[in-house]
Amino acid sequence: MSRKTKETDIQLELNLDGTGIADVNTGIGFFDHMLISFAKHAEFDLKVHADGDLYVDEHHLIEDTAIVLGKVLADALGDMTGIARFGEARIPMDEALAEVALDIGGRSYLVLNAEFSAPQVGQFSTQLVKHFFEALASNAKITIHASVYGDNDHHKIEALFKAFAYAMKRAVKVEGKEVKSTKGLL
Repeated sequence: MSRKTKETDIQLELNLDGTGIADVNTGIGFFDHMLISFAKHAEFDLKVHADGDLYVDEHHLIEDTAIVLGKVLADALGDMTGIARFGEARIPMDEALAEVALDIGGRSYLVLNAEFSAPQVGQFSTQLVKHFFEALASNAKITIHASVYGDNDHHKIEALFKAFAYAMKRAVKVEGKEVKSTKGLL
């Protein structure tokens, strides 16, 4: 999927049945690291090439990448027949501990309990952690509850991305031939 605006140009490919291979270039080193970590731990193959107005700041590029990733996830999951639907994970990273529980149920919502002490990790604004997950949840139509504590912002953010990866890996696992809903569809 591609998304081109006056601010960004995003190309993204995702294979849910992959092995965790990632080819990511956004121009924001820490963001690349988070997306590569997500792909590795979810065992999704992910290609992202993103250009944007980084001379302004990284906001537009991170938001638009999340929008495209969310839309690609929604497209890849289709009507969600057979998937586990729910996923959860607790991931430690040194002193940090992140927890993510999610529902791929066709409704978007984000609850994020996270505080960061530094304004940036590398060229990645810590304010954009919430914004990334909001845009992703909205476009993927998933509900995400996430929390993290710790002392090191790098560890906290990375633990969140890894916990999200493991929760997604569990939620997209095919377990049957029916949609997991009493309504019969999501």
